[in-house]
Amino acid sequence: MRGWWRDLMDLVLPAECGGCGRSRAVLCAECRAALTGAAPCRVRPVPEPSGLPVVHAAAPYEDAVRATLIAHKERGALALAGPLGTALAGAVRAAVRAGGGGPVLLVPVPSARRAVRARGHDPARRIALAAAGELRRTGSPARVAGVLRQRRAVADQAGLDARRRLANLAGALEVAAGGIPLLDGGAIVLVDDLMTTGASLAEAARAVRTARDGHAARTGQFVARGKPEGAVRTRGVTGTTRGNGAEDRISAAVVAAPPDSFEINRN
Repeated sequence: MRGWWRDLMDLVLPAECGGCGRSRAVLCAECRAALTGAAPCRVRPVPEPSGLPVVHAAAPYEDAVRATLIAHKERGALALAGPLGTALAGAVRAAVRAGGGGPVLLVPVPSARRAVRARGHDPARRIALAAAGELRRTGSPARVAGVLRQRRAVADQAGLDARRRLANLAGALEVAAGGIPLLDGGAIVLVDDLMTTGASLAEAARAVRTARDGHAARTGQFVARGKPEGAVRTRGVTGTTRGNGAEDRISAAVVAAPPDSFEINRN
């Protein structure tokens, strides 16, 4: 009877803190502070892949933060999606402020289908939904659009260096046909739980740009080409131009990134 009662209680209250394992809580105060106690920062991987948007992260990927992400992703500690979503929301706010503000569309980087089946959930999407809820709760218009999908199988990224990760993911993502109109106008923030080399976020950005620009071409919604870098307005949304004059309000936000990607910002 005692064993049955203990198992039942573990369904209601976590047996241990997802970060340190010491406290019967989803996340103890100390580990929560490691996750959300500091202001989100811009992070840059080295080498930085071509096409990577500006990325903000909530915390360095170490110690309690690393343990929390692994517990959520690999061990199915789904209650951790709440605090992880709060951390991601902070990184999204930083990304949106850097890009000019306004309503935001969170686009999760998809996991491989086999990984989702093995884990029983999609960690990035779950955290993105929690982040959008936190943003709306605090007065920031936000919604999630799970429009990215893998167009071909990719190898497991674990153990691959930056160059091999880029080659593994090149052309691997696309925007589902029904999701393309969602990308038309407004700020887009690509979101994931973790950035390491930046290869996944760079490929996600390429897929979104390709789909959005193709949709604009088909519907005749062009921004004049050949303008210098600067502010432009299209369909009532002000943003930043790319070199060819097209607006590119794409940024990225993650819960965590390697500590050395934070160090670069102080040099």
